[in-house]
Amino acid sequence: MRMAVDGRPASKARYHVAVYTAKIYVWYADDSINHVALTASTPIYRENLPGLLAMPTKIITREGFNKLQEEHDYLWRVKRPEITKIVSWAASLGDRSENADYTYNKRLLRQIDRRVHFLRKLMPALQVVDYSPQQEGRVFFGAWVTIENDSGASRRFRIAGPEEIYGENKDYISIDSPMARALLKKAVDDEFEVTTPEGVKKWYVVSIEYPK
Repeated sequence: MRMAVDGRPASKARYHVAVYTAKIYVWYADDSINHVALTASTPIYRENLPGLLAMPTKIITREGFNKLQEEHDYLWRVKRPEITKIVSWAASLGDRSENADYTYNKRLLRQIDRRVHFLRKLMPALQVVDYSPQQEGRVFFGAWVTIENDSGASRRFRIAGPEEIYGENKDYISIDSPMARALLKKAVDDEFEVTTPEGVKKWYVVSIEYPK
């Protein structure tokens, strides 16, 4: 039995849990690299699960935080007043049970309120991590990294916060992903390994860049 444990569809989950008899197997999925599982399934006992399924790291890039703030401000100051007016107008037409405009926009208003509530709870808990010159030459949070393997396959992505890897950021990976963890503190030409269900994969660091 497989299920997402972070409230997202299975294809978007940060990690999945599979239960086989008395044991639980945990592995991570890195969405930015073709949804490939990046760690081998590791058997653990059920009582150890809470410690292994740690909360996502509460850090974010400056750009990521600004996007969340912009989204909040747009929803609260622009979109919500706009939808509220439509709901009020639709309600004035009479029977709401057969009023498609009222039903649709009332549902949309609830969705906006849920998202605003989520953002207001999330943003104060996030720590913005800005670029520092001391990061140059090695892989740290916020880096754009290009890697390559012996077959000549290459990947380029940015290591970012867990809240930044969805939507338009297809080339972002979470700092919590096994790929990011394996890359931390590596320099150009360093070799590193990531364990997958297919075995250990070896990669090399080709370039490291930081947005200034």
